[in-house]
Amino acid sequence: MGSTSLIPPSTGMPHVPEPDLLQVLTPEGHRRPDHDLDPWLEDVTPAMLTSLHRDMTLIRRIDTECTHLQRQGELALWPPLLGQEAAQAGSAVAMQDDDYVFPSYRENGVAYLRGVDPLGLVRLWRGATFAGWKPQDHNFAAQQIIIGAQALHAVGYAMGITRDGADAAAIGYFGDGATSQGDVNEAMVFAASFHAPVVFFCQNNHWAISEPVGLQAKRHIADRPWGFGIPAMRVDGNDVLAVMAATRRALERARNSGGPTFIEAVTYRMGPHTTADDPTRYRDAEEVEAWRAKDPIDRLEKHLAELGEDVEALTADSTAAADAMAAELRAGVAALADPEPADLFDHVYAEPHHELERQREHYRLYLEQFDGPQLEAGVR
Repeated sequence: MGSTSLIPPSTGMPHVPEPDLLQVLTPEGHRRPDHDLDPWLEDVTPAMLTSLHRDMTLIRRIDTECTHLQRQGELALWPPLLGQEAAQAGSAVAMQDDDYVFPSYRENGVAYLRGVDPLGLVRLWRGATFAGWKPQDHNFAAQQIIIGAQALHAVGYAMGITRDGADAAAIGYFGDGATSQGDVNEAMVFAASFHAPVVFFCQNNHWAISEPVGLQAKRHIADRPWGFGIPAMRVDGNDVLAVMAATRRALERARNSGGPTFIEAVTYRMGPHTTADDPTRYRDAEEVEAWRAKDPIDRLEKHLAELGEDVEALTADSTAAADAMAAELRAGVAALADPEPADLFDHVYAEPHHELERQREHYRLYLEQFDGPQLEAGVR
């Protein structure tokens, strides 16, 4: 499925759908046949589409609410995913419970659909905890800030799945910028060499902070894995059905000893890289507006309307659910207690550790030099 057409490299600007871009739903909401993906969508019903609409609406609300919370001083930072809801929801619903996710810092929508409490995400980005959930409870690892490192973790876990003889797969998420990192490329070497049951899921949102994808990738990113011996699919990342089908296909291949697969989900980061970024400094408003016309939620609503569904009613239901969740999240944030300085030393090791206790005592003596409430830190 490698790309063979000589398509000019992307400059970050949107373009018409290319022949090698797998797509099921057009931006206008029309369902088009695709012989590669249609077999993986035979169970799709209006009820499933309505559920996907609700998922994406809730994901978007979590994202916008947390962006507002950061602007209001409640969070230290937030990495918006606006515009990437289909890539995250479509891939998340394709997984089985025993599949294991290794995310970057932006997969907050995947986290939610794996059962992570949004308040756990808030606690993490508030700096109130090292991790807002137990990874083993959701098969969702702690979010990785180091660019691309989680690709190695996903491959290592997948190699363990093979050793255990388990019927599961691992999936590692990263962005287009991470494909230039050594960790991602080394992970693909190991995955191919050891035939690991892993899916590499690249959300190509066109911008690695301020760097356009065309600067670091002169051909499609999905062309690269073939050089490692890993088959790749390039899908419309704003088409939730295409993403779901491609991820189902890749995960099934992994579970059936087919080895690794690479998915490039072509989408767009509508907001900033993080709330510390100002994208107006490096990209044009016209580019953003062109991608707004490809909005994943609007696209699904148009398709549901084509099927004769009551879009106004289902949108009202999704919005009501999002409002209730946002209110609960806000109430949870208001009740959060900030950690004490001494909490820094908790949960570093499973068992008490002499060196850690020495550092704890040293920190206690350091705090005693200051006046104020930090003296009540409770350093043991």
